[in-house]
Amino acid sequence: MTTALSIFTLPYSSDPLALFDSLRQRPGAVLLDSGRPVAQGRYDILSSDPLATLEVDATGKSELASEQLNIAALPPGDCFAQQQWLLNQLPHQATEVNQHALHSELPFMGGLIGYWGYDLGRSLATHQQPQVTHLPQARLGLYDWCITLDHVAKRAWLVATAQRREQVLEWLDQAPPKRPPFALTEPFQAELSQSDYAERFKAVQRYILAGDCYQINLAQRFSAAYQGDEWQAYLRLRNATPTPFSGFMAWGQQAVLSLSPERFIKSNNGAVEARPIKGTRPRGATADEDLALANDLTSSLKDRAENVMIVDLLRNDLGRVCKPGSINVPQLCKLESYPNVHHLVSVVRGQLASGASPLALLAAAFPGGSITGAPKVRAMQIIAELEPCQRSVYCGSMGYVDIRGSMDTSITIRTLAADAGRLHVWGGGGLVADSALEEEYVETLDKIRHLIKALE
Repeated sequence: MTTALSIFTLPYSSDPLALFDSLRQRPGAVLLDSGRPVAQGRYDILSSDPLATLEVDATGKSELASEQLNIAALPPGDCFAQQQWLLNQLPHQATEVNQHALHSELPFMGGLIGYWGYDLGRSLATHQQPQVTHLPQARLGLYDWCITLDHVAKRAWLVATAQRREQVLEWLDQAPPKRPPFALTEPFQAELSQSDYAERFKAVQRYILAGDCYQINLAQRFSAAYQGDEWQAYLRLRNATPTPFSGFMAWGQQAVLSLSPERFIKSNNGAVEARPIKGTRPRGATADEDLALANDLTSSLKDRAENVMIVDLLRNDLGRVCKPGSINVPQLCKLESYPNVHHLVSVVRGQLASGASPLALLAAAFPGGSITGAPKVRAMQIIAELEPCQRSVYCGSMGYVDIRGSMDTSITIRTLAADAGRLHVWGGGGLVADSALEEEYVETLDKIRHLIKALE
């Protein structure tokens, strides 16, 4: 039986949820969900049963687990270099390679899928907050197959070897097991009181006035106990707020449920794109109110200034691994509207330097400047001082890196971490010199209110 990677046509479905429901109990099941119908959403990617799983623990040590590959211990180096090493193991599993498959325009042809938590960047901070979850700092699977749904072409494909194809079709034919219904067993509670938030807001203002920073992204955490299946919780969240960079993965007593509207970095054939979000307003209850809120956002000098600061930061980050002179900004502070909020979104593009890998690009820009502040290193130090706990998966990234060098990742905002019967969700916003305390506090609530309401 051939071990070549091939592309098989599947019946198209406009909804990935039923397909993933059949895979939910498989080891390492993961869904990257475009959350239609919204701008930027096109592909859904589903997979399970990775050849290997790489986790980065709380100390920053990488651990590799594999029952299918004969892989020796990880080589020394930072975790991103180790991820590149693991990615490089995948092509060696095929005795022949289908060149049509490797040159396909499909976004993912096998490789790494998972998340990188914000706390991978904690070495940039001097103060170490306590952990609130026991999720790894990063968790990535090495996948040799996927199902891809293309909602523009309205087609579906299975990328796999012939042997994997038979396995996957068997899994899809099995009826999903009955799972316990999801329910919160207590309301969400804020980690900070409004007065606690106010104290931290004032501290940020003092740092800004002293010249330590221009902008700080300050967040607060909300937690609740729950019972039942996290996948059922994700279905509620997705119904309430479909977004183009959503995702779900679960293992043991832990899960990541992400409803992100923000791309971090995409790289394809050396072309690089980031889409930072800065500037938010809630949607209005009426058409007139909604238009007024959108106009208020687009005319806000403060919100535009925040966005431009982060664009400059990203230009610098991407410039570390892109060709000199290739960085450009084709879109600055454009209004994009989602079911629950309006955002200002910019686009930064560049071209990877010769020999630079997408994972090196990710490492150079990690974590995203839109959720730290500027300058980044000092902003992260101030965040570590003022926020009571580590951010875990929140404000990290989720996505894929495939064997051809394609990559697409989100910023994991509007993202929940499930850990041993507790759900954690964060809301944050960028603070600058002319920020108003009450407005900023309300904005942190606006960004997650619909998520909490969907679960309650």
